[in-house]
Amino acid sequence: MLTLVRVVAIPLLVAAWFSAQWTACFALFVGASVTDFFDGYLARKWDCSTPFGAFLDPVADKLMVATILILIGTVPVPAGYFAGNAWLLPAIACVIIAREITMSALREWAAALGPEAHAAAAVNKLGKYKTSSQMASLVLLLGAKTAWVIRLGGEAACTDAGMVMVLVATVLTTHSLYGYSRTLARFFV
Repeated sequence: MLTLVRVVAIPLLVAAWFSAQWTACFALFVGASVTDFFDGYLARKWDCSTPFGAFLDPVADKLMVATILILIGTVPVPAGYFAGNAWLLPAIACVIIAREITMSALREWAAALGPEAHAAAAVNKLGKYKTSSQMASLVLLLGAKTAWVIRLGGEAACTDAGMVMVLVATVLTTHSLYGYSRTLARFFV
């Protein structure tokens, strides 16, 4: 149910973005990020995971992250060291979204090959760090647009921290794809 809530929140998040409701956009994304944590935690604690939930959870994450990356890439960086930069966030969005599509295809292909290949493509700790850094960076970048951060004079600091984190997320994203590709290389032939 929590995973479905995250999927349903995406159109609301887009509507909030295009109506310049920055606090609502921020709150929806933070809420989705928190439900992502609790979704996995409760499924493990109560031993109530389902195959559909295991499938939909990463899809919901990818949809949410891709949506925010595309939205924040529609405007130049608003403040801080990277202020005015119009190409960096769209380039980062392309790298991250391309990696997610590639990994989804690799996992589907590995599952078709059998249990050994499927296990080689299983989510690992680096993938979890990648997702966490993506979520944290996007929380910071969305938070920088909220009126209360701007009133406190923290827009530049929040934006800079978000940009650094999204760059870290991009490095982790490409490194994790490289790692999965190396692990799966023996199945390529």
